[in-house]
Amino acid sequence: MSRRHTNGIDTKNRLNRRQWLSALGLGGLVTLAGCADETDPEEGGDDDDDGDDGLGDGDDEDGIDEDADVPDVVGSYDTVTAASGFTTLNPIYNSEAGAGTAIGRALDQGYTFDADQEFFPLLYDMETEDGQTWTFTVRENLEFSDPYGQVTAEDFVYLIQEIHQSDWANSVNSANWDGVEVEQTGEFEFVAELPNPDLLYPESFDPLLYPIPKDLLEPYVEEEDAEGLQQDEELLELQFTGNLGPFTMDEWNRGDGTVYSRNEDYYIQGIEEGPSLFDEAPYFEGASISIVEEQASRLGALETGEADSAGIPPERYQEYVDDEDVTVRQIPQPYNEIISVNMRDNGWNAGPGNLFRYVPFRQALASAISKDDLIEGVYRGLAEPHFTWQPRFSEFYPGDDEMPTFGTGDQYGRDYARDLAEDAFAESDHDYRFDGDEMVNPDGDQVELDIYHSAGQETEQLTAEFVAQELDQNLGIDVTVEAIDGTRFDTEYWNMEAEGGTDTVNGEEVEWDAPSQWNGGPRSVTSNEGWDMSLVFGLNTYPRNPLTGDVFFDGPNALYNPVGYYPGFDAEGLFEQARTATDRDELQDALGELFINLAEEQPYIMLLFDDDLIGYNPDLRGPIENFSNGWDLPAWHFDE
Repeated sequence: MSRRHTNGIDTKNRLNRRQWLSALGLGGLVTLAGCADETDPEEGGDDDDDGDDGLGDGDDEDGIDEDADVPDVVGSYDTVTAASGFTTLNPIYNSEAGAGTAIGRALDQGYTFDADQEFFPLLYDMETEDGQTWTFTVRENLEFSDPYGQVTAEDFVYLIQEIHQSDWANSVNSANWDGVEVEQTGEFEFVAELPNPDLLYPESFDPLLYPIPKDLLEPYVEEEDAEGLQQDEELLELQFTGNLGPFTMDEWNRGDGTVYSRNEDYYIQGIEEGPSLFDEAPYFEGASISIVEEQASRLGALETGEADSAGIPPERYQEYVDDEDVTVRQIPQPYNEIISVNMRDNGWNAGPGNLFRYVPFRQALASAISKDDLIEGVYRGLAEPHFTWQPRFSEFYPGDDEMPTFGTGDQYGRDYARDLAEDAFAESDHDYRFDGDEMVNPDGDQVELDIYHSAGQETEQLTAEFVAQELDQNLGIDVTVEAIDGTRFDTEYWNMEAEGGTDTVNGEEVEWDAPSQWNGGPRSVTSNEGWDMSLVFGLNTYPRNPLTGDVFFDGPNALYNPVGYYPGFDAEGLFEQARTATDRDELQDALGELFINLAEEQPYIMLLFDDDLIGYNPDLRGPIENFSNGWDLPAWHFDE
């Protein structure tokens, strides 16, 4: 299983989209994969999703029972995480998902998405008539700790204008508010005017805010003191959170974790929306998050009851399913398992030219690898096939009957894959061909390629070996499997100097006027080390907000394009149609056409989506096999 890439940051500190937007200028689009046991136990999908299949309906037997009696407040909800430590708990500057979970124990953000994938207001509601002007309505029962008083629209507007939109504070959310005009229109109301309409604005998580007291911020704003703001004790220790979260943080033990006590005045008790159990939430006397880096120790804590939840590695899934002292949940997530193929000048080291650049050859690779056998043999059936840049449960998934499903059914196998490869040979200026069982280069030598996987990741290694075997048997390619440290691959093989330049693409001149380390320029701009294929990184497909996928595919000069993919269709035009759509149907049509084209072109060889596997205390009620698992955490409780 590939490792979810965080651009050199270990999965233990995996970033989510809104944190990446500022920390990396990207969004949580990449992840070092293969570390299912490091997932936050009540974290649903990592940013985006919609639809039904694979999401679940929120009615798991251990979920919240609306007809049940109000539970007693008992015990402590204790979890373990593989995070190496929380760098900061300052909500303005945190860029780590693990620390975000720790903050979230004591401080809610503006909204979430419920089990039906519908917008659910927490601190504020959002409404629009045209997708461009959005009205935020702040709840009137929100209170900061003394001496800051009631939360009002002024606090949010001040945070946006004086911190996120400033040129000195460098907050992690600064990119989210670029070009957005914000105005307070009432004591509990403010309006955000976007540069362009965006029907999926809430799903982008750009407008997701923490509440921060204006009076706490003002001294730092007046002095433009970014360092002081970062080190402010009230922010770091979450001392201002009042009734804004289910718990109050009692201790942050650097390197060890956090400890909390129940917040008896939690605002959610007074809202009309949500489960009836919100009325007296939360139902734990306390909570804790312990940092335990060793997998065996995390699992041991789960088995002995010292922890109420922990991630489960796939190779031990059945063991824990059979254990009556553990309840296991499969949680859908949006990161894919893919083969990245290097279309830049330092890719395809098997001979002249670069066959990866031809659509029929990428289709041949996809058709030569059995998704079904890979899922059953390596992933133990705990995955779904991946055909286009959305999982099947997405609202925007076109449907299997509308696009190719390479690697399954009659679109898998030796003959089918070789026919596609021969189409690619015909497009190439070089004499590649089949000689008996082998694919050979113009010199008559068998095509030899390498495929990299992350060192120490057993499932990923098995995937690489399976891919090598399939490409040998069905296409006659000799593939060498190479293990590599993920950080080294990131810096030496994946990233590059931002040089810029121009190239002719589909008959038109394209300029790289804003090159980045993830797309330094045309295909002539390369990383330090050459490579052919990689399983090291998985990417986010953004099922809730597919418009975010423009960072991958909005033209050859898209922000994130380490592989040097040049779309052979009008991807930019389809993204523009989607961005300017005035209703959901128009949006669906544009995105559907986009995803059909991506299924055809296979910019990355798409393999599968694997689930996050979480083990829970069998007496815990609340967790569901749903992308929004954890949305109703305040109502979780022990059934004793």
